[in-house]
Amino acid sequence: MKRIVQVLAVVVLFTLSVNAQDKKLKVYISADMEGVAGVSTWSVQGLPPGREYEQFRHLMTNEVNAAIQGAYDAGATEVLVSDGHGDAQNLDVEKLDSRARLIRAWPRPLQMMQGIDSSFEAVVFIGYHAGEGEADAVLAHTFSGKETIKLNGQTVPEAGFNAAVAGEFGVPVVFVSGDQTIVADAKRMFGNIEGAVVKQATGFASATMLSPEESRRLIREGVKRGIERRKEITPLKLSHPIKLEMTFKDIVLAEVASYLPGVERVNGNTILFTGRDMIEVSRFHSAVANLRP
Repeated sequence: MKRIVQVLAVVVLFTLSVNAQDKKLKVYISADMEGVAGVSTWSVQGLPPGREYEQFRHLMTNEVNAAIQGAYDAGATEVLVSDGHGDAQNLDVEKLDSRARLIRAWPRPLQMMQGIDSSFEAVVFIGYHAGEGEADAVLAHTFSGKETIKLNGQTVPEAGFNAAVAGEFGVPVVFVSGDQTIVADAKRMFGNIEGAVVKQATGFASATMLSPEESRRLIREGVKRGIERRKEITPLKLSHPIKLEMTFKDIVLAEVASYLPGVERVNGNTILFTGRDMIEVSRFHSAVANLRP
């Protein structure tokens, strides 16, 4: 009898060990640049051939690496990173943490969230910014900077759009970094998530910055906490079907987009598309984005 108990104990311990090894914790990181510590203009830091662009693409990479480390501190077994800024070819592939995989360049049907699926347990936003027209927000814009976006009647920044894509797969956003405005907006939209305010915006192109070192510390620690708290955070799930309303600064873009089947032109600058879910909405938005010259 004693021998049987010993054998059963070994079997149970072995099963628990195998299950622990098999359990994966996949984390998705979507990265932008406008919310990186130190960035305040496109002309100098945010886009090539800006005087400091090469320096700041390295700082962007360092912030993403801090997030990757925070994810692994929280027990991540796999990290997927999406470069979502400009031409989506900003992160330094040689300096990026080798444990992560990287998605870069356009076009992609899920845009800044390409690769997300239900196998992930948490989403992290690094270097994000507030939406078009917001005050006290560095480089506030939405996607191209030539549009505003509504989902089911509510105006959303890129963070809201991207969180809704993740929400289709039941994955919550657990952390965001950027200025005080996008962090506050994210907490309003997604609940009590973790955030790192790496700059205090005083205008569209001015802010009081934290040092890169301090920003990376806040990101690493905040990402770890967010992932550890992931079960407390509810994914952003929109009711179906989903109405996407796009208002363009350029009236011709609205006109051309209205030629597509299923698109209603609400007024000169605004179109309305109804999708079955956020996957269909994102694919439509990606297609329209690539209509631009």
